Amino acid sequence: MGKIVGAFAMSHVLGAPFGREEQAERVFAGMVEIGRRLRASAPDVLVVITSDHLNNFSLARLQPFAIGVAAEFTPYGDMGLPLTPFAGNPAFARGFARHAGQEVAEIENLRPDHGVMIPLGIVDAGHRIAAVPLYVNTVYDPAPTPAESWRLGEALRQFVERWRPAGERVAVLAGGGLSHWLGVPQEGQVNEAWDRDFVARLISGRGSELAAFDNADTLAEAGNGGLEVNAWIAMAGAVAGATGECIFYEAIPAWASGMAGVAMNPDDRAAA
Repeated sequence: MGKIVGAFAMSHVLGAPFGREEQAERVFAGMVEIGRRLRASAPDVLVVITSDHLNNFSLARLQPFAIGVAAEFTPYGDMGLPLTPFAGNPAFARGFARHAGQEVAEIENLRPDHGVMIPLGIVDAGHRIAAVPLYVNTVYDPAPTPAESWRLGEALRQFVERWRPAGERVAVLAGGGLSHWLGVPQEGQVNEAWDRDFVARLISGRGSELAAFDNADTLAEAGNGGLEVNAWIAMAGAVAGATGECIFYEAIPAWASGMAGVAMNPDDRAAA
Protein backbone atom coordinates (compact mmCIF):
# COMPACT_ATOMS: atom_id res chain seq x y z
CA MET A 1 0.00 0.00 0.00
CA GLY A 2 1.41 3.34 -1.10
CA LYS A 3 0.59 6.79 0.22
CA ILE A 4 0.09 10.26 -1.20
CA VAL A 5 2.46 12.29 0.94
CA GLY A 6 2.18 15.66 -0.76
CA ALA A 7 -0.27 17.49 -3.01
CA PHE A 8 0.42 20.86 -4.59
CA ALA A 9 -0.63 23.09 -7.47
CA MET A 10 0.85 26.10 -9.22
CA SER A 11 0.43 28.14 -12.37
CA HIS A 12 2.73 26.81 -15.07
CA VAL A 13 3.96 30.02 -16.70
CA LEU A 14 6.46 32.70 -15.78
CA GLY A 15 6.66 36.07 -17.50
CA ALA A 16 9.20 38.84 -17.68
CA PRO A 17 9.62 40.65 -14.35
CA PHE A 18 10.16 44.11 -15.84
CA GLY A 19 7.80 46.66 -14.35
CA ARG A 20 6.34 44.16 -11.89
CA GLU A 21 9.45 43.03 -10.07
CA GLU A 22 7.87 42.71 -6.63
CA GLN A 23 5.00 40.59 -7.90
CA ALA A 24 7.35 38.42 -9.94
CA GLU A 25 9.59 37.90 -6.92
CA ARG A 26 6.63 36.84 -4.76
CA VAL A 27 5.46 34.38 -7.41
CA PHE A 28 8.88 32.83 -7.87
CA ALA A 29 9.55 32.70 -4.13
CA GLY A 30 6.20 30.94 -3.69
CA MET A 31 7.03 28.39 -6.36
CA VAL A 32 10.38 27.74 -4.70
CA GLU A 33 8.63 27.25 -1.35
CA ILE A 34 6.26 24.73 -2.91
CA GLY A 35 9.32 22.91 -4.24
CA ARG A 36 10.91 22.89 -0.80
CA ARG A 37 7.80 21.41 0.76
CA LEU A 38 7.39 18.86 -2.01
CA ARG A 39 10.97 17.63 -1.68
CA ALA A 40 10.59 17.54 2.12
CA SER A 41 7.76 15.03 1.67
CA ALA A 42 10.44 12.68 0.23
CA PRO A 43 8.39 11.18 -2.61
CA ASP A 44 9.51 8.19 -4.65
CA VAL A 45 7.22 9.21 -7.51
CA LEU A 46 5.93 12.63 -8.57
CA VAL A 47 2.74 12.75 -10.65
CA VAL A 48 2.55 16.03 -12.60
CA ILE A 49 -1.05 16.74 -13.66
CA THR A 50 -1.28 19.35 -16.40
CA SER A 51 -2.47 20.14 -19.90
CA ASP A 52 -0.44 19.90 -23.08
CA HIS A 53 -0.44 22.83 -25.51
CA LEU A 54 -0.86 20.81 -28.72
CA ASN A 55 2.84 19.99 -28.80
CA ASN A 56 2.22 16.29 -28.21
CA PHE A 57 -1.46 15.85 -28.99
CA SER A 58 -3.66 16.64 -31.98
CA LEU A 59 -7.13 18.08 -32.30
CA ALA A 60 -7.76 15.39 -34.90
CA ARG A 61 -7.45 12.66 -32.27
CA LEU A 62 -9.10 13.38 -28.96
CA GLN A 63 -7.15 12.12 -25.95
CA PRO A 64 -8.69 14.05 -23.03
CA PHE A 65 -6.78 12.00 -20.45
CA ALA A 66 -3.31 10.65 -21.13
CA ILE A 67 -0.24 9.52 -19.22
CA GLY A 68 3.44 9.32 -20.14
CA VAL A 69 4.66 5.74 -19.85
CA ALA A 70 8.29 6.10 -20.95
CA ALA A 71 11.27 5.28 -18.75
CA GLU A 72 12.79 8.63 -19.69
CA PHE A 73 11.42 11.86 -21.13
CA THR A 74 13.21 14.54 -23.13
CA PRO A 75 11.46 17.92 -22.87
CA TYR A 76 9.95 19.60 -25.91
CA GLY A 77 12.04 22.69 -25.27
CA ASP A 78 9.44 25.39 -25.84
CA MET A 79 9.95 28.77 -24.17
CA GLY A 80 13.69 28.09 -24.31
CA LEU A 81 13.45 25.51 -21.52
CA PRO A 82 16.35 23.05 -21.09
CA LEU A 83 16.29 19.71 -22.91
CA THR A 84 17.64 17.80 -19.91
CA PRO A 85 15.96 14.35 -19.78
CA PHE A 86 14.23 13.13 -16.64
CA ALA A 87 13.25 9.69 -15.43
CA GLY A 88 9.69 8.38 -15.60
CA ASN A 89 8.12 5.36 -13.94
CA PRO A 90 6.58 3.04 -16.58
CA ALA A 91 5.21 0.52 -14.08
CA PHE A 92 3.37 3.23 -12.17
CA ALA A 93 2.08 4.93 -15.31
CA ARG A 94 0.86 1.80 -17.09
CA GLY A 95 -0.64 0.43 -13.90
CA PHE A 96 -2.62 3.58 -13.32
CA ALA A 97 -3.87 3.70 -16.91
CA ARG A 98 -5.25 0.18 -16.49
CA HIS A 99 -6.77 1.00 -13.10
CA ALA A 100 -8.32 4.36 -13.89
CA GLY A 101 -11.72 3.11 -15.00
CA GLN A 102 -11.95 5.85 -17.64
CA GLU A 103 -9.94 5.98 -20.81
CA VAL A 104 -6.40 7.18 -20.12
CA ALA A 105 -4.21 6.99 -23.21
CA GLU A 106 -0.73 5.56 -22.69
CA ILE A 107 1.82 7.73 -24.51
CA GLU A 108 5.36 6.43 -25.06
CA ASN A 109 6.85 9.05 -27.38
CA LEU A 110 6.14 12.13 -25.32
CA ARG A 111 8.16 15.33 -25.07
CA PRO A 112 6.71 17.36 -22.21
CA ASP A 113 6.26 21.07 -22.88
CA HIS A 114 6.21 23.98 -20.44
CA GLY A 115 3.02 22.69 -18.82
CA VAL A 116 5.18 20.03 -17.18
CA MET A 117 8.63 21.52 -17.33
CA ILE A 118 8.13 24.89 -15.63
CA PRO A 119 6.60 23.36 -12.47
CA LEU A 120 8.95 20.37 -12.54
CA GLY A 121 12.01 22.49 -13.21
CA ILE A 122 11.27 24.58 -10.13
CA VAL A 123 10.28 21.85 -7.66
CA ASP A 124 12.90 19.30 -8.75
CA ALA A 125 15.54 21.12 -10.76
CA GLY A 126 17.99 18.23 -10.40
CA HIS A 127 15.47 15.66 -11.65
CA ARG A 128 16.09 13.40 -8.69
CA ILE A 129 12.48 12.19 -8.43
CA ALA A 130 10.90 9.91 -11.02
CA ALA A 131 8.13 11.99 -12.62
CA VAL A 132 4.99 10.79 -14.40
CA PRO A 133 3.18 13.34 -16.63
CA LEU A 134 -0.61 12.91 -16.36
CA TYR A 135 -2.59 15.02 -18.81
CA VAL A 136 -6.00 16.62 -18.40
CA ASN A 137 -6.08 18.07 -21.91
CA THR A 138 -8.29 21.12 -21.74
CA VAL A 139 -7.34 22.23 -25.27
CA TYR A 140 -10.06 19.94 -26.60
CA ASP A 141 -13.68 20.85 -27.21
CA PRO A 142 -15.35 19.41 -25.30
CA ALA A 143 -12.66 19.47 -22.61
CA PRO A 144 -12.70 16.98 -19.73
CA THR A 145 -15.25 18.17 -17.19
CA PRO A 146 -14.49 19.07 -13.59
CA ALA A 147 -16.45 15.99 -12.47
CA GLU A 148 -14.41 13.73 -14.76
CA SER A 149 -11.20 15.36 -13.57
CA TRP A 150 -12.20 14.85 -9.93
CA ARG A 151 -12.87 11.15 -10.61
CA LEU A 152 -9.44 10.87 -12.23
CA GLY A 153 -7.91 12.17 -9.01
CA GLU A 154 -10.00 9.76 -6.93
CA ALA A 155 -8.79 6.90 -9.12
CA LEU A 156 -5.19 8.02 -8.59
CA ARG A 157 -5.61 7.90 -4.82
CA GLN A 158 -7.23 4.47 -4.97
CA PHE A 159 -4.46 3.16 -7.22
CA VAL A 160 -1.72 4.42 -4.92
CA GLU A 161 -3.38 3.13 -1.76
CA ARG A 162 -4.53 -0.25 -3.08
CA TRP A 163 -2.07 -1.33 -5.73
CA ARG A 164 1.29 0.32 -5.22
CA PRO A 165 4.07 -1.29 -3.14
CA ALA A 166 3.97 -0.89 0.62
CA GLY A 167 5.79 2.22 1.70
CA GLU A 168 5.84 3.90 -1.71
CA ARG A 169 5.55 7.68 -1.32
CA VAL A 170 3.77 9.65 -4.04
CA ALA A 171 3.52 13.42 -4.48
CA VAL A 172 1.02 15.10 -6.80
CA LEU A 173 1.69 18.44 -8.49
CA ALA A 174 -0.98 20.11 -10.64
CA GLY A 175 -0.04 22.82 -13.12
CA GLY A 176 -1.97 25.49 -14.99
CA GLY A 177 -4.44 28.31 -14.47
CA LEU A 178 -5.69 30.33 -12.94
CA SER A 179 -7.88 32.75 -14.92
CA HIS A 180 -6.46 33.69 -18.29
CA TRP A 181 -7.56 34.26 -21.85
CA LEU A 182 -5.22 33.38 -24.72
CA GLY A 183 -5.54 34.22 -28.42
CA VAL A 184 -8.90 35.94 -27.93
CA PRO A 185 -9.91 39.60 -27.54
CA GLN A 186 -9.97 39.29 -23.72
CA GLU A 187 -6.29 38.30 -23.60
CA GLY A 188 -4.60 40.09 -20.73
CA GLN A 189 -7.62 40.03 -18.47
CA VAL A 190 -7.51 38.38 -15.04
CA ASN A 191 -10.57 37.61 -12.90
CA GLU A 192 -9.08 38.00 -9.43
CA ALA A 193 -12.39 37.48 -7.62
CA TRP A 194 -12.96 34.16 -9.41
CA ASP A 195 -9.40 33.05 -8.74
CA ARG A 196 -9.58 33.81 -5.04
CA ASP A 197 -12.93 32.04 -4.68
CA PHE A 198 -11.53 28.96 -6.42
CA VAL A 199 -8.48 28.86 -4.16
CA ALA A 200 -10.56 29.48 -1.02
CA ARG A 201 -12.81 26.53 -1.77
CA LEU A 202 -9.83 24.30 -2.48
CA ILE A 203 -7.78 25.06 0.62
CA SER A 204 -10.78 24.98 2.97
CA GLY A 205 -11.41 21.35 2.12
CA ARG A 206 -14.34 22.04 -0.20
CA GLY A 207 -12.71 20.62 -3.30
CA SER A 208 -15.82 18.59 -4.03
CA GLU A 209 -17.59 21.89 -4.77
CA LEU A 210 -15.09 22.47 -7.57
CA ALA A 211 -16.04 19.11 -9.08
CA ALA A 212 -19.55 20.51 -9.53
CA PHE A 213 -18.27 23.41 -11.64
CA ASP A 214 -19.32 23.58 -15.29
CA ASN A 215 -16.78 24.11 -18.08
CA ALA A 216 -19.03 26.67 -19.77
CA ASP A 217 -19.09 28.79 -16.61
CA THR A 218 -15.33 28.47 -16.12
CA LEU A 219 -14.77 29.45 -19.75
CA ALA A 220 -16.92 32.54 -19.30
CA GLU A 221 -15.51 33.59 -15.93
CA ALA A 222 -11.88 32.47 -16.14
CA GLY A 223 -11.14 32.17 -19.86
CA ASN A 224 -10.06 29.44 -22.23
CA GLY A 225 -6.78 29.09 -20.33
CA GLY A 226 -8.72 29.01 -17.09
CA LEU A 227 -10.02 25.57 -18.03
CA GLU A 228 -6.59 24.34 -16.91
CA VAL A 229 -7.90 24.47 -13.35
CA ASN A 230 -9.38 21.04 -14.08
CA ALA A 231 -5.88 19.72 -13.38
CA TRP A 232 -6.11 21.34 -9.93
CA ILE A 233 -9.50 19.66 -9.48
CA ALA A 234 -7.96 16.29 -10.31
CA MET A 235 -5.29 16.93 -7.66
CA ALA A 236 -8.05 17.83 -5.19
CA GLY A 237 -9.82 14.57 -5.98
CA ALA A 238 -6.65 12.69 -5.07
CA VAL A 239 -6.74 14.20 -1.56
CA ALA A 240 -10.51 14.70 -1.22
CA GLY A 241 -11.43 16.56 1.95
CA ALA A 242 -7.91 17.82 2.65
CA THR A 243 -7.35 21.41 3.64
CA GLY A 244 -4.36 23.45 2.54
CA GLU A 245 -2.61 26.79 2.31
CA CYS A 246 -2.38 29.41 -0.39
CA ILE A 247 1.35 29.96 -0.81
CA PHE A 248 0.99 32.82 -3.28
CA TYR A 249 -1.53 34.66 -5.41
CA GLU A 250 -0.85 37.55 -7.76
CA ALA A 251 -3.09 38.93 -10.51
CA ILE A 252 -0.67 39.82 -13.30
CA PRO A 253 -2.44 41.02 -16.46
CA ALA A 254 0.94 41.60 -18.15
CA TRP A 255 1.48 37.83 -17.90
CA ALA A 256 -2.14 37.29 -18.98
CA SER A 257 -2.69 35.14 -15.91
CA GLY A 258 -3.84 34.92 -12.37
CA MET A 259 -0.78 33.34 -10.74
CA ALA A 260 -1.31 31.05 -7.77
CA GLY A 261 0.20 28.20 -5.81
CA VAL A 262 -1.19 26.01 -3.06
CA ALA A 263 0.03 23.27 -0.75
CA MET A 264 -2.47 20.73 0.56
CA ASN A 265 -2.30 18.61 3.70
CA PRO A 266 -3.03 15.00 2.68
CA ASP A 267 -2.93 13.75 6.28
CA ASP A 268 -5.74 16.17 7.11
CA ARG A 269 -8.00 14.50 4.56
CA ALA A 270 -11.53 13.81 5.71
CA ALA A 271 -13.22 10.60 4.66
CA ALA A 272 -14.24 11.03 1.04
